[in-house]
Amino acid sequence: MFLSHLSLTHFRNYRHLELDFARRLTLLQGPNAQGKTNLLEALYFLATSKPVHAQTEREVVDWQATQEPIPYSRLTAMVQGHAAGQGRALELEILLTPRGDGLNYTKQVRINGVNKRSLDLIGLLRAVLFLPEDVKLVDGSPGERRRYLDIALCQIDPVYCRTLAAYQKVLAQRNSLLKQLREEGARPGVPATEAQLGFWDEQLVQHGSVVVARRHNFLSEIAPVAQARDAELSGGQETLAVEFLPSFNYGPWRDVEYELWQEGQLLGDLRWPWGETVSAEEVAPHFGARLEERRARELAAGATLYGPHRDDMRFLSNGRDLRSFGSRGQQRSAALSLKLAEVQVMTAGDGVAPLLLLDDVMSELDAQRRSTLLKTLEGVSQAVITTTDWEDFAPEFRREAQCLHVCAGTIAPAGDAALV
Repeated sequence: MFLSHLSLTHFRNYRHLELDFARRLTLLQGPNAQGKTNLLEALYFLATSKPVHAQTEREVVDWQATQEPIPYSRLTAMVQGHAAGQGRALELEILLTPRGDGLNYTKQVRINGVNKRSLDLIGLLRAVLFLPEDVKLVDGSPGERRRYLDIALCQIDPVYCRTLAAYQKVLAQRNSLLKQLREEGARPGVPATEAQLGFWDEQLVQHGSVVVARRHNFLSEIAPVAQARDAELSGGQETLAVEFLPSFNYGPWRDVEYELWQEGQLLGDLRWPWGETVSAEEVAPHFGARLEERRARELAAGATLYGPHRDDMRFLSNGRDLRSFGSRGQQRSAALSLKLAEVQVMTAGDGVAPLLLLDDVMSELDAQRRSTLLKTLEGVSQAVITTTDWEDFAPEFRREAQCLHVCAGTIAPAGDAALV
């Protein structure tokens, strides 16, 4: 897959941009707050249909758009050799236009000029994005880590994406019912209560087991690759482990052992069996049993307490939890290793390599990690990288890359200073 052209109109600080990508590596240099990260966000928006640094679409619309007769924002990308497997190039487009309330924007997706759902866009331009704040993958909330898993898996597995959407709808319905039952003082074991919850339990288990199994299998595949990448970055000084923490036990241990392990109280060499894959059919009976066993607890809470919406993952280095004991450099290295491993795993799946987007990646890496990262980029099909300083990259690297200078929402070829 190769991104050949990007067009932006009224996106962030880009009033209008037409940019051709001529080489495998593109290096964007410029001071902070000039638009480097905004360009990466535009590409990731086209890949995932979700803005990175915005809660709503209207936040990404350039304020100068209000000077237009109809304010709007438009993003378009031309992609060759894409994940859809078609011979011709794809034109991917997102158009944001104001709703009648004058505050919010409506998102319209087009593929080769034909209106499509946002779901249809995901995975056509695959992208892996690394930002400085991605240390949140290690030390942030469980929601950050679930979001990472969902974005990665939705790009490579349309079935996962549809199943996740179905699960979220069922979860909302079940939570609404549990809240209602709590207000009514319902108790477990009462036939009426069990009958009402029984239908939603079945749906929750059906969709949720698929989500949990797919996450398990994805992490079992990516964990050893991330470990290898981190060993390279650290010069063999650190051993990274990435562990899945599902909200209920479907492994080979007793529940009390699992709960201690889940809380970080590691029992000797006890580890989740990463070398094994699981199926939704194997997960489902454990999920259903947990819902039945903890019925009283969920009725008291008025909410669903078990399922993929409560899953988490954990990063260990040399056996120590990086969330509690890792330095910022170790956390950043672990997050970067995971993203580099994601590129490799995505490519291995069907041979379609994703676009790698690296934002200011060199700023907090030591010399060893910088050198190793540059060697790793030799095997990447296409990457767009930002920096504030040309000297972060060797002259040989800069001569191989398409070097561009970013200033106040404009992009131009860099001068000779970038090449020496």
